[in-house]
Amino acid sequence: MKQKAEVNRVYTNNIHQQIQFADQKREFNKRPTKIGRRSLSRSISQSSTDSYSSAASYTDSSDDETSPRDKQQKNSKGSGDFCVKNIKQAEFGRREIEIAEQEMPALMALRKRAQGEKPLSGAKIVGCTHITAQTAVLIETLGALGAQCRWAACNIYSTLNEVAAALAESGFPVFSWKGESEDDFWWCIDRCVNVEGWQPNMILDDGGDLTHWIYKKYPNMFKKIKGIVEESVTGVHRLYQLSKAGKLCVPAMNVNDSVTKQKFDNLYCCRESILDGLKRTTDMMFGGKQVVVCGYGEVGKGCCAALKAMGSIVYVTEIDPICALQACMDGFRLVKLNEVIRQVDIVITCTGNKNVVTREHLDRMKNGCIVCNMGHSNTEIDVASLRTPELTWERVRSQVDHVIWPDGKRIVLLAEGRLLNLSCSTVPTFVLSITATTQALALIELYNAPEGRYKQDVYLLPKKMDEYVASLHLPTFDAHLTELSDEQAKYLGLNKNGPFKPNYYRY
Repeated sequence: MKQKAEVNRVYTNNIHQQIQFADQKREFNKRPTKIGRRSLSRSISQSSTDSYSSAASYTDSSDDETSPRDKQQKNSKGSGDFCVKNIKQAEFGRREIEIAEQEMPALMALRKRAQGEKPLSGAKIVGCTHITAQTAVLIETLGALGAQCRWAACNIYSTLNEVAAALAESGFPVFSWKGESEDDFWWCIDRCVNVEGWQPNMILDDGGDLTHWIYKKYPNMFKKIKGIVEESVTGVHRLYQLSKAGKLCVPAMNVNDSVTKQKFDNLYCCRESILDGLKRTTDMMFGGKQVVVCGYGEVGKGCCAALKAMGSIVYVTEIDPICALQACMDGFRLVKLNEVIRQVDIVITCTGNKNVVTREHLDRMKNGCIVCNMGHSNTEIDVASLRTPELTWERVRSQVDHVIWPDGKRIVLLAEGRLLNLSCSTVPTFVLSITATTQALALIELYNAPEGRYKQDVYLLPKKMDEYVASLHLPTFDAHLTELSDEQAKYLGLNKNGPFKPNYYRY
C-alpha cells in the first residue's frame, strides 16, 4: 500500500508540474518578454529585405548569403547571361521539371504536334511569371516551338531556385531567385528587357509589372511588339485601364477570363492549394475554426469550398450582389468584415483590390489570428501600416511572421501579404497545365495573326481554343466525348466540331 501511495504521489506531482509548465508557457506566449523580443525580432528594414534563402528549396541550406547579383556564374556551355541563386542546383531542378512534364499532358502534346511547324519561329518572348517547374515546362515548350525567351519572376517569393538554375543551364536567360528585394525585382525585369542586340516582339505577363516597366522605361519597344498575353486579374485590370485611356498600343489577350483559366486554375487550383499553404505554414487544424474569406469570385469559391469541407465555419465578404447571392445559396453567411473581425481565427483575401484589410482591422483582430492573401497582388492587406516602431516583427519560420502589439497581442502574417499558395507551398501541376497551354495558344494566335485581325484592344481567347485546351486534357481521365449526329447538330445550329457554346454562355 505504501508503494502504491508513493507512486500516486509522484504521478500527481508530475501532472502538477506539467500543468504549471503549460500555464507558464501560455503566459509567455501572451506577454512576450523584452529579452525574447530582442533575441527573436528583426528590425523593420530587415523584415522587408531579407532573402530567407533557407526556404527556397531543400538544396538551399548550403548557400551563402551573397546576393546573386554579386556572383559571377556560368553554365556548362560557358554562358553567363542569367542570374540565379546557384547554377549548381540545375540537376535537382531538371528532375523537378521532368516530374512536372508527366502531369502536363496538353503542353507535351502541343510540343509534339507543333514542333515540326515551329509556329513561334522568330518570336522573341519576354516573360514575367512565377518560376516553378510547371512554368519551366511552358518556357521549354515555347523554345521547342521556335521562340527565343528571356524570363523574370512576377513574385519575389515564388521562384524555385533549382528550377531557375535548370533553365539557365539549358540556355534560357533567367533572372530570378527566391527572396528578392524590391530593387532586385525590378533589376531582374530590366535585365530581361534591356539587352543589346535583342528586342522582344511578344510579352507574356502575370500581374502587369513587365508591361508597366516597358511602358515606363522603353516605350519605343512597342513599335515591334505584336501583342501581350496576360493571365492575372490585376494585370488584366491594368490593360483595360490602358485601353480605356487610349494608351494601349498593341493587341492584348486576356487569358485570365478564359473559361479554362477561370474555372480550372482559379477555382480548382485554389480549392486544393489554400489548405496546403495554411497547413505548411501554421500546422493548424481547420475543424471548428472561424474563417472569413474576402471575395467570392472563382478563387474565393475554391477557398470556401475547401475550408467548409474541413469543418471550418466560413463567412464571406463581397461587393457584387450576384456573387453575394451565390455565397448565400452555397450556405455561407455574408457579412461585412467589421462584423466578424474580432472573432475569426483566419482572414483570407482574394479580391484583386487594395486595402481590403486595413490597419484598423488588424488592430481589432484577436490574439493569434492568421492573415493571408490568395489574390495575385500584395495590395489587399495593408502590410505597410504594420511597419511602425510600436509593433515588433518576429520571424517564426520561412514566410511566417508574428506581428506583436505593445499589449502582447500578436497576429500571424503569412508571406508578408503576398500570394499564399505560390509563396508558401505548391499548386497542382495538372491545373497549371491547363493555364500554361492556354498561354501558349494565345501567344501563337497573336504572333501569327494577320495584320488587322486584332486592334489595339484587349481580347478574350476564342471559344474554339478554350475547347481545344480542355480536349487535350481529357485523355488523362480516359474520358470519351459524345459526338453529335448530323441531325442533332442541325437542330442546335452547331458545327459538329464546335464551338459548342456562344461567347455569352456562363459555365
